[in-house]
Amino acid sequence: MSLAPDPYTRPILLALTGSIGMGKSETARMFAALGVPVYDADAAVHALYAPGGKAVGPIGAAFPGVVADGAVDRAALSRHLAGDPAAWKRLEAVIHPLVAEAQRDFLMAQMAAQARLVLLDIPLLFETGGEARVDYVAVVSAPAQVQRRRVLERPGMTPQKLDEILSRQVPDAQKRAGADFVIPTDQGLQVARDHVRAIVDRLILTPPPKMPGRLP
Repeated sequence: MSLAPDPYTRPILLALTGSIGMGKSETARMFAALGVPVYDADAAVHALYAPGGKAVGPIGAAFPGVVADGAVDRAALSRHLAGDPAAWKRLEAVIHPLVAEAQRDFLMAQMAAQARLVLLDIPLLFETGGEARVDYVAVVSAPAQVQRRRVLERPGMTPQKLDEILSRQVPDAQKRAGADFVIPTDQGLQVARDHVRAIVDRLILTPPPKMPGRLP
């Protein structure tokens, strides 16, 4: 049986997610090393915040004083957001539609390239209900003490900041329960690579039926 891609169907959509400090970015690079096209939601946000980015004007209007030299000053924006759920909702109302637009552009390009499988690297997948718009979900995970150690080693991070971030994220156990694949990131890079290779082989060599419906 031929495994040639159908030019009239979309790729298999595999989402990669995980809480802060779980090793998601490194894991996404492992998928890319196997030739899987990767959409990086964090990179999309950075582009939106950069000079000329579509979010600069709306964020400047919603949060006066956070735009400097034509770009969003992330530190200034963080000060506006600290401990203010309403401010977070205002930001999300600006960012989420723009990120969704960037994701659609990525998927349309991959459809044109007849990709078999794409990876959507989305940190807040479960928090935004994005799991309902993909075929499979892979979660990166490590024990809580490993997670805290990794995050607290980052410049400027404090236990208080970490706790605030975690309070806005779906707990790791809940993410693992909702995943099709769990990739451990506390057992060495090779173990994680082996899991990534097994997932890619599973989805490309024995692909599921294409799911109907709209692109995310």
